[in-house]
Amino acid sequence: MNIAFFLTPKSEVIYLKKNMTMRQALEKMEYHRYTSVAVIDDDGRYDGTITEGDLLWLMKNNTDLTFKDTSKIKLDDVPRHRSNTAVSINADIESLVELASCQNFVPVVDDNGVFIGIIKRSDIINYYYNIMKQARELSLNAAV
Repeated sequence: MNIAFFLTPKSEVIYLKKNMTMRQALEKMEYHRYTSVAVIDDDGRYDGTITEGDLLWLMKNNTDLTFKDTSKIKLDDVPRHRSNTAVSINADIESLVELASCQNFVPVVDDNGVFIGIIKRSDIINYYYNIMKQARELSLNAAV
């Protein structure tokens, strides 16, 4: 199976540019109610994922930092505590499932590292759940 089946394209995904400010990230994440968002560079390449935790840890460790000050901090200057790995659009399903087991979403890149979308863990789970459900129904019908 091609992992593109699960892809939510970039045009339908919220992402941040690494030259955006911490405040812009906070506002966008709050508006969309996301706890983590992919970050891309000026060339559209996947640069990592920023999480609420990354932003909160920065504020915790800088007690003099006010919300107003967050408009002066670039996302590129926010330390990231977790490295969310991207997969190539040509990756196999096993690699995808392995990453999805520890990431809410898996960023997907093309052969040049350009961000093209995400695959949500929930979409993978729902797909395999439906396969198991159909198999169960078939076995129950066969037993009757």
